[in-house]
Amino acid sequence: MEARSITGKFPVMGSDTRSAFKIHVGLFLAELICIPAFVFEIRRALGGNTLSWAYVFEWPLLGGYAVYMWRKLLQDERGERTRPPVIFDEQDPELDAWNAYLASVHQHDQPTEPDDRED
Repeated sequence: MEARSITGKFPVMGSDTRSAFKIHVGLFLAELICIPAFVFEIRRALGGNTLSWAYVFEWPLLGGYAVYMWRKLLQDERGERTRPPVIFDEQDPELDAWNAYLASVHQHDQPTEPDDRED
């Protein structure tokens, strides 16, 4: 953890540490909402409210999604995630035809004279 000191008493976080801290706080808040909501809904479902059974499964899924996004955001922040390279096929006649079509459509959409409207 990198810390710089302004006056020697109060350390200041670096920008990368601050971003990671925000990601951790986001996970904490998401779980702080999902766990009590799960407990609340399971009590209601066991008490006879049949609609609450849907929420009993929904809140853990949302909590799991928060953990998934937390992990992905941290990997992006740290530059750990590797992405597969994008491979373009040089000889794709369908793609060339599509790009030619888009160019012709774009060319026809260009105004020939400036718009004289007052906005």
